[in-house]
Order: sequence, then structure tokens, then C-alpha cells
Amino acid sequence: MRLVYILFVILPLISVGQDSVDVKKKGTLSGQWRTYYMMTSNKDDLKNFNALATGGKLKYQYTPFDNLEIGAAIYNSTNLGLQDLSIPDATTDRLSRYEEGLFDRLDLENDAVFLLGELYANYTLKKHTFTLGRMKVNTPLINPEDGRMIPTLVQGLWYNYKKRKTVLQLGILNEIAPRSTGKFYGIGESIGTYPVGRNKYGNASQYTDNTKSDYIILANADFEIIENLNVKIWNQYVENIFNSFYVKPSLKISESIQLEGEWLHQNKVGDGGSSLDSLRYFNQNTADVLGLKIAYKSKVGLMTLAYERILPNGQFLSPREWGREDLFSFQKRERSEGTADNHALVLNYKNEFNVLKENLNLTSILSIGKHWKPEVTDATLNKYAMPDYTHINLDIFFNIKKLKRLKPELLLISKLGNGDIPDNPNFYFNKVDLFHVDVILNYNF
Repeated sequence: MRLVYILFVILPLISVGQDSVDVKKKGTLSGQWRTYYMMTSNKDDLKNFNALATGGKLKYQYTPFDNLEIGAAIYNSTNLGLQDLSIPDATTDRLSRYEEGLFDRLDLENDAVFLLGELYANYTLKKHTFTLGRMKVNTPLINPEDGRMIPTLVQGLWYNYKKRKTVLQLGILNEIAPRSTGKFYGIGESIGTYPVGRNKYGNASQYTDNTKSDYIILANADFEIIENLNVKIWNQYVENIFNSFYVKPSLKISESIQLEGEWLHQNKVGDGGSSLDSLRYFNQNTADVLGLKIAYKSKVGLMTLAYERILPNGQFLSPREWGREDLFSFQKRERSEGTADNHALVLNYKNEFNVLKENLNLTSILSIGKHWKPEVTDATLNKYAMPDYTHINLDIFFNIKKLKRLKPELLLISKLGNGDIPDNPNFYFNKVDLFHVDVILNYNF
């Protein structure tokens, strides 16, 4: 909150200073109205869930002079009361996994969530940009992931340098507002607002409210080594918990074919979040993720095939509160996080086509993935007891020629359990053998 207070003090002074030299002011009001329907149909007699939310964001950007922008955005999610999500499934005594994420999942009785999610000053000097305050950032492991009503937002200082094909970034963050919550938290406090899974002994993890960390340092370099060979490098240092080093080379073989690789290496920092073993978040020494992806682009669309391997030496851990994992194996509504000794093979096909005499353009993304997990009974390798599964997504984006501001989306998901899964509803509920639907209406203004 200190950064917010600083901005409240500084911004009026800047405005007064600009008034004295009679600088012309510029203000822009923009936003998004979003209505979101979500439904999950679980296996057999396990409970099904429905939710309907409306809300969005309202943003004001003020430019007192050319190099300075001051911005603020309020986010809202309002529960239209389709179903009481505070009533759990009778068999497992668990709540919804996806639908509660449309609201404040820590207070489901709160029918209207409001969040001052952005409040920043942005200063640009030639190729350099400095941003201070509450903002959105988009990195492989901390990002908005706006597949809910309110995205993940951060507070801190962000620096960006861009020159031709080179990008350098540096960020220092001291607070995070996890999506599906209604406030900003300290770095350590934010970890554990989502389900915590099991510790290595098979008991419920206890790191919620017990994780100590004051800041995150993020560094990034994107550059071209030689023609057609680019590299993206990220390093995420989470004070007293862990460090993640991520490298992603990309080779353009031809106009149609591109080859990409990725390596993510994690190691413990300090005491992993807590000096007590039973309360520790990062309770291992290292973890490694390797990925390979090939993309083929033709007149009929873009096709990619990716293979991801999490090595057995440690679980890939990345707080789910901080956004999606931007790995090759990622598919909407599931993650690889929390597992070691994991294999995944994912095929994506993206296509665009016109219908209704070109008055409607559709972009479709078909994603089919096969994910091989460790045994659900092995808590050391499988934090969330996720079984082997086949994951099928069909994501359709509608572009209506006469309603350009309206951007509907339809997401259909099926996850099928594979192999011998113990006859326990906890290994199925909200995990596999389910069908899930999202219908989203976005109106941008």
C-alpha cells in the first residue's frame, strides 16, 4: 500500500505543476463490460455447478504532458445468483473449482467484488519506460490470465527498454492481487489463497498464512542471436522462497515452420517460505521442466505439436494465484504445476474463417492433450492427486462485423480420466471425467 499512498501524494503535485505552465491535459475513459456464464458437469452423482457473473472494468488514463501517463482502473464482479456456490458436493464435501473463481473465492457471500486494480504513473523517455504503482504485467509465470472476471494484478516498479528486436525488462513487486480475490496481498500472504494440495507426507499443506516473502524481482531479455534465431530469458527471484530461470529459444526454419524449445529451472531460496518443514511452500531443492514445440503455418491454419517433460527431481511449483503457467503444455482449465516426473503431448490447431456472408468471422482453437501423471497416491510427485487424463478444448472467438466492440467467446472442455484410477470420488471431482462450458460476452469501449 505504500506505493499507492506515494502516488496519491505525488500525482496532485504533478498536476499543479503542469497547470502552472498551461499544458493541455488529455484524458481517456475506456473499459470493458463482461458477462460470464460457467458450467461444470461432474461424473455420475457428483455435484454439478453453474454460475453467472457480470461486471468488468472502468479505466481512466490522464496525460498531463507527452512523457507522463497517470492511470487508474476499477474492477468489478457481481454474482447474479444462479447457484449458491457455498454449498459443497455431498460426497466429497468440496466446493466448485472453476465457478467460484468468477467471484471472491475467499468470501463467496460477497455478491459484488470491487477492486482498485490499477493506479499507476507511467513515464517514457525515448526507449525507456518506467511504471510505478498497481498495474498489469505479462510474464511466463506472473500474468493477468483473465479467464475469470478480475485478472491477477501486481504492485511495484516496472522498467522496460525496447530497441528494434531487443527488449529488456526489470520489475520489483511487493504486492499481488490474485485473480478471484478482492484485495492486494503481500507476496508471502498471496500464496495459499488458492487450494494448497498435499505436502510430501500426504497431509494437507499448511503454508497458507505461514509463508514469508517480501518481494519479487523479475528480469527479462528478449533478443536475436542471429537472423531467424531469437531467445527469451526470464528470471524470477521470490525472496526467501524460490528462484525460477526460464529460457525459450525460437528458430524460424522457413515461412511455414518454426521450432521452439524451453527450459525452466527452479531452486529453493532461503528457507523455502518457512523455517518449519511442515509449513514450507517450496519444500525441495530443485525442479526442471523441458519442452519442445514445432509449429506449421499454412493457408488452412496454424498447427502446433508440443512435448513437455517435468523431470523427477522435484515438483514444478508456481503459485496458482499469480496467473497461468505459460508453458507449451498449457491448456485452459488445467495445469502441470504441482507435479514431477510428468509427460505431456499437446496438439493445437488454430483456424479463421468467415460465415454469414462475411458478416461474422470466427477464430477457432482446437487443443488436444495427453497428460501422463505420477500415481495419484504419490504425494511427493503429485501434489494435487491429479490422475492421467486426456484434455480436449474447443475455443471459439466471434468477431461480428457490425458490432466490432462486442467480442463473444465460447469455450467447450472435456477431460477424460485414463488408466487405473482408484475408486475414490476425490480423484475425479472437478478433475477428470467432466464437461465444462464457458460463455463469455465482452464489450469493449
